Amino acid sequence: MTTTTTDRAPSPAAPATVSPTRRPRRRPGAAAPYGFVAPAAVLFVLFLALPILYAVYLSFRKVQVSGLGLGKGSHVEVWAGLDNYRNALSDPDFVGSVLRVLVYGVVLVPTMLGLALLFALLLDARRVRARSFSRVSIFLPYAVPAVISSLLWGFLYLPSVSPIVWVTQKLGWGSPDILNSDWVLFAIANIALWGGVGFNMVVIYTALKAIPSDLYEAARLDGANERQIAWRIKVPIVLPSLILTFIFSMIATLQVFAEPITLKPLTNTIASTWSPLMTVYRDAFVRNDIYSAAALSVVIALATLVLSFGFLRLVQRRAFSQEK
Repeated sequence: MTTTTTDRAPSPAAPATVSPTRRPRRRPGAAAPYGFVAPAAVLFVLFLALPILYAVYLSFRKVQVSGLGLGKGSHVEVWAGLDNYRNALSDPDFVGSVLRVLVYGVVLVPTMLGLALLFALLLDARRVRARSFSRVSIFLPYAVPAVISSLLWGFLYLPSVSPIVWVTQKLGWGSPDILNSDWVLFAIANIALWGGVGFNMVVIYTALKAIPSDLYEAARLDGANERQIAWRIKVPIVLPSLILTFIFSMIATLQVFAEPITLKPLTNTIASTWSPLMTVYRDAFVRNDIYSAAALSVVIALATLVLSFGFLRLVQRRAFSQEK
């Protein structure tokens, strides 16, 4: 049996196929974080960023009146350059309000932070009773809106309705007028002090609770008492929190508005330009000069920014060196 073989030509080699580059597949749900951030970003742009840009734009504009100011086209908005800023910085009412608020801050901020630190250290002590009740009681005034607290203290200041004045009269101490020109600054500072100590205390107290207890035990083994532990261990460690609360208090001081504007109808010693923001309010809603008010607002914002970052640059090496 013979077997025949047929010679076949070799088939040409198939061309190599180059597979296309595969793009990395996006994981399902990768865009979810952007969806959560989007509402906050939209609100930030609409109600914060755009109003700020619009205020800056208005600060470089003014209204030019032609003729008697009557008829269509007599009031035209034109470019003002730096005129609004020059007028704002040379306004004696605005300069006086700035100096008044500086004195107000010198009185308020050290007192408020000192009391907040004292209360936080007392609550963090080893032997303290009713810690939870005391913490809530100190913090509770912060939850009261500034307008309500100003009205409350305002009626406590009025001699005709104040129970404090009634007690002083019964004791033969007379009827002090706390809203007179000599004491009105301290009366306003007392309202801010009553509401601000609790917030700063909670910030400092939270920082104290984060300190390891091993440091306290080691200090007690070395013979340190509670006062030495508080001054030499607790205060230096919570110094960054003190700086944070100082910056918050400084910003709130520069923006004081609710307390004096609420007390103003109760006394004649508080002018309509008592604080810088009250001067902005007067220009915008009393004089109907939104361009000058915009310039004043930009000046206050820049001053707040410069003071905050300048203070941080001044103390960052000393205060935050332990975090490196």
